[in-house]
Amino acid sequence: MRSVKVVVVGAGVIGLSTAVCIAEALPFCSVTLLADQFSPDTTSDGAAGILFAAQFPDIPLERQRSWFKESFEHLLAIAQSQHASEAGVLLSSGWQIFKEVPANKEPFWSEFVLGFRLMTARELKRFPDHKFGQAFTTIKCECSSYLPWLEKRFRKAGGQVEQRKVNNLQELSKSYDIIVNCSGLGSKTLVGDLQVHPVRGQVLKVQAPWLQHFIRDGDGKTYIYPGVHSVTIGGTRQEGDWRLDVDEGDTESILERCGRLEPSLSRAKVLSEWVGLRPSRRNPRVERELVLLQGRRVPLVHNYGHGGWGVTLAWGTALDALGLVRECLHEMPPQAKL
Repeated sequence: MRSVKVVVVGAGVIGLSTAVCIAEALPFCSVTLLADQFSPDTTSDGAAGILFAAQFPDIPLERQRSWFKESFEHLLAIAQSQHASEAGVLLSSGWQIFKEVPANKEPFWSEFVLGFRLMTARELKRFPDHKFGQAFTTIKCECSSYLPWLEKRFRKAGGQVEQRKVNNLQELSKSYDIIVNCSGLGSKTLVGDLQVHPVRGQVLKVQAPWLQHFIRDGDGKTYIYPGVHSVTIGGTRQEGDWRLDVDEGDTESILERCGRLEPSLSRAKVLSEWVGLRPSRRNPRVERELVLLQGRRVPLVHNYGHGGWGVTLAWGTALDALGLVRECLHEMPPQAKL
């Protein structure tokens, strides 16, 4: 029986997670990871990489809970293992604060993070503009370490890696039996998805080793996330904005907003500025279809459109995508596997 050839397009956190899940679970498949950008040049590399989630409007809540739970447990196991430092995965405690009391005081993911509780009046005193807060321990995943670690794991499972730009699916149809699309924002052109759009994010890395706790404004625009080598502060959420250049006005705004939450940041040294485009969509697309490519029907599995929640949901949606690949294999005619 010849091995079934699977190609995963895209090497951000979604593509790499998906490729690892397939290569490790289906050793009889030959899995190739194909992308024009690898770490440190992916959008994922600049992500703050801290595990929170927003609720998507049209996906059953049970499925979203499963995505979060699977991702959290996967990363928690790494954080508590000998691989934690190499993989760049660590526990991070802190506060999420709100100017107004949210309708849902305990979000759907609150049972999966560690030690979730509401903040006391004494704790909130420090943030006079905010009326409500949540305190908990979550996970921070530094993709500049995590992606190379995942790639190593993928190669160990027999995966092949190829760096080139995929312009259309037709060029893959002759070489592969199943195509897995994790191309993020690239899906706009690769599969003609007009729903996927950029949300521009700008962040700064600063040197502030005295900061040990994260602070996140519930509006998602202002945050302070201590990491291994630096503190990530941000940010912006600019819908439909394709600019990749650093905007000095945004830098000033970030420093000013974060400085209000954490006055000691006025002493922090700015190490770098970074801009990335989140591949956003009303809902992430995790589904399969059959496409006609050069006269043959090829199974196509999609896993993209996570917006700013890629790191948070990557492992959960990768396991879903693996399930879809299994379904494709099950439906293949026997001669296709010979």
